[in-house]
Amino acid sequence: MTAQTPTLPAQLAALFARADELAAILDAPPSAAGVPRPEHPRPQLQRPAWLSLNGTWQFEIDQGDSGRERGLLERELAQTITVPFAPETEASGIGNRDFLNAVWYRRTVTIPADWDGLRPILRFEAVDHDTTVWADGVEVARHRGGFTPFAADLSSVPGVGPGSEVEIVVRARDPHDVPQARGKQSTWFHATHASYHRTTGIWQSVWLEGVPLDEIRSLRIVPSLGGRAFSLAAPLARTTGGTRLEVVASVPGGEEVARAEVRADLDLAPHLQLVIPEDKVRIWGPGAPELYSLTARLLDADGAVLDEVRSYAGLRATTLRDHEFRINGEKVFQRLVLDQGYWEETFMTSPADEAMTTDIRLALEAGFNGARLHQKVFEQRMLFWADLHGYLVWGEFGDWGISGHGPMGDNQQPTATFIGQWIEAVERDLSHPSIIGWCPLNETHQVRHDQLTQLDDVTQAMYDATKLADPSRPVLDASGYSHRVRGADIYDSHSYEQDVERFRVEQSGLADGTPWANRRELAPDEMPFADGTFSLPFAGQPYFVSEYGGIWWNEQEAREAQEAERAGNNAAESWGYGERVRSEEELYTRFEGLTRVLLEDPLMFGYCYTQMTDVFQEKNGVVDFDRGRKLDLARLRAVQEKPAAYEQD
Repeated sequence: MTAQTPTLPAQLAALFARADELAAILDAPPSAAGVPRPEHPRPQLQRPAWLSLNGTWQFEIDQGDSGRERGLLERELAQTITVPFAPETEASGIGNRDFLNAVWYRRTVTIPADWDGLRPILRFEAVDHDTTVWADGVEVARHRGGFTPFAADLSSVPGVGPGSEVEIVVRARDPHDVPQARGKQSTWFHATHASYHRTTGIWQSVWLEGVPLDEIRSLRIVPSLGGRAFSLAAPLARTTGGTRLEVVASVPGGEEVARAEVRADLDLAPHLQLVIPEDKVRIWGPGAPELYSLTARLLDADGAVLDEVRSYAGLRATTLRDHEFRINGEKVFQRLVLDQGYWEETFMTSPADEAMTTDIRLALEAGFNGARLHQKVFEQRMLFWADLHGYLVWGEFGDWGISGHGPMGDNQQPTATFIGQWIEAVERDLSHPSIIGWCPLNETHQVRHDQLTQLDDVTQAMYDATKLADPSRPVLDASGYSHRVRGADIYDSHSYEQDVERFRVEQSGLADGTPWANRRELAPDEMPFADGTFSLPFAGQPYFVSEYGGIWWNEQEAREAQEAERAGNNAAESWGYGERVRSEEELYTRFEGLTRVLLEDPLMFGYCYTQMTDVFQEKNGVVDFDRGRKLDLARLRAVQEKPAAYEQD
């Protein structure tokens, strides 16, 4: 490991201090001391009445998925577990990495006595994969999907009210042999290649919220930089006569800058425009986390507050122009890093809030200005910290888990639930200024031919649904490989070519309209009416290489390999792309060569380097799995700070 004492550039030190300052203003105080992950799970929609339910729950593995028949709904469970950590992790106290077909949880919850007039809403941020929830034996929720939140209203359960106790039981089913959006979770017993250990059951925060009958269900915040305004929609639980919606914008911790009001008794989702005075405009951008505090109130006819939520927003714009993807009207080269979002002791769950800020700050220190948050829907807290750091993010879905369920040409079979789960993610996250683009699918490696397939249907539907839900951002139909939507906003490819000169030749076609696109070599007559292409032809869209690099390096392993005169290891023990470099110095040379090829292309709007951290057996991170300083981040930053040809006028 590289020994170094990092010297933080003054600009980054100021940015990090500003992020901490904003967090102190915009974030809610933790629910309670002594529980894991006590911070508010939903920073963009906060109410004062909430209670974390993380901590100790009863737990039992139900390997045969026969627990209902065996009475697990009614009886005490055999073990305890620490929520929100999955049972496969050491942090959960279970640490069972076998295939877990079903798991059960049980906990008695006391509704706060001062929640008079409030409905107790039980909220799950993410449970993998098919979940049923009971309260005092009454089924109150079902949800399919391992990445998105869902809720249960406990007020309809007999006897539940302020000061009462209610017994919560949760069953999560997680079969491993069916098409399912599972992201990087391995369908083999071992973690191997670029797939990691599995996650089953509760893996993000569980919490209770006190919500009034006249509820602001969400805030949909769309910035208009051209209009110096925010368009806000506030879907309501019900429409009550004489009500009004009021929204106030302030400088965080400071003066009010704008206020708007609209009748709330005519529309189920009242809309309003919050116009920012010209002298109060603060533009959110890369490295510039300029934000506004927002307070939304639902008022009755006498002006009394029926519901009040705190939020925040950033004024920024995305624009497509010929080959350009502009941010706030400027050509900003996107120097992105692939972030898998895994930790050794907690897997997909961040072990602490600070762990997410650490990843963002290490990436910024290495010269990246954003990330593809890859193959999972990250916690809302991660997007909160991205907003507070001016850190660019592509919102993605963990769609892996659909390969090999059909013959070649129909080998990827996403189901209709992919569309619903993805739109849940878009709906959850669309108000975050850090998200600059959407990408519902990744590496759908199925060749095109003369037949329409399930992959064609679902790809088109996910793209169309995304554009309908959020027309303000560009959408990439699938990252790498199989572009199946004609005229999609963005075009890209993945390339892990390690030889710099071959990489340069490979990427040279963009200038004449034939950029590198992923394909598969087919034998003659292997498949009728297929030529090995995964994608529709490039149509002149903005283009970037959204995965490259993946340079395989671990100093100790490289030394052992050289001593043993062998070049590689079992892919379940150590893995990376191409032939591993023989020294750290060779890594810097290769990184600079590959990166300069992309920086020097005036038609390329960005890249995404693989990857941020080592993850289990995958040894191609900028830092180690424990976030130790594997490489000299200043040297990587120096390469990336060189001007991109795309940014030149």
